[in-house]
Amino acid sequence: MEHEFWHERWAKSEIGFHEGTVNQYLYDHWPELAGKSPDAVFVPLCGKAHDMWWLHDRGHPIIGVELSDVACKDFFEEGGEKAKVHPGEPFTTFKHGDLELWCGDFFQLVQDDLKHIRLVYDRAALIALPKSMRKKYVEHLTAVIPDGTRILLITLDYETDIKGPPFNVSDEEVYELYGEDYDIEHIRTNTIAKDHPFAKRRGLEGATEGVFRLTKR
Repeated sequence: MEHEFWHERWAKSEIGFHEGTVNQYLYDHWPELAGKSPDAVFVPLCGKAHDMWWLHDRGHPIIGVELSDVACKDFFEEGGEKAKVHPGEPFTTFKHGDLELWCGDFFQLVQDDLKHIRLVYDRAALIALPKSMRKKYVEHLTAVIPDGTRILLITLDYETDIKGPPFNVSDEEVYELYGEDYDIEHIRTNTIAKDHPFAKRRGLEGATEGVFRLTKR
């Protein structure tokens, strides 16, 4: 998807993918993924997710990467904190202590940027991308995170005649994308209730969310 698509969505506040609260699966499954260690967390295509405040409040340094400067600004303003902004290439950084949002293209990340990362939280990155881009995304993520990094991945699966984002990603596709380089544990599958905002907006029935724990070999 072109950069202009996402810039336009944020400029028009067409951000139905933004939850506006902390994700329930993060509450439920992060402790078993992360343990008690305050390891650094990478959040790809992070938007202005409240989840990052929740993770930071639990002692984790955060690096989020987000294309839209609107999302980066809103994240700190809505969190009631002032960020220091450091313009640069290929990323402009918004920093508040050890919580950092890097504004720019995910695919410009290099291995040295994330050498200290031990955990990844992906609720809205993989499902934000069309099928044609997902393999490239996983390959680049794999190239820039260290071996042993653990990932909490949340997916969404629904009938394919509905256009995303968020896009449908089947359990089978998760194994196809990650199976070569990761140990995969499928933790949970939940059917989305009919009165869920996303289901109601798209007229979905039988859509499911999947939760996976991945470890890079």
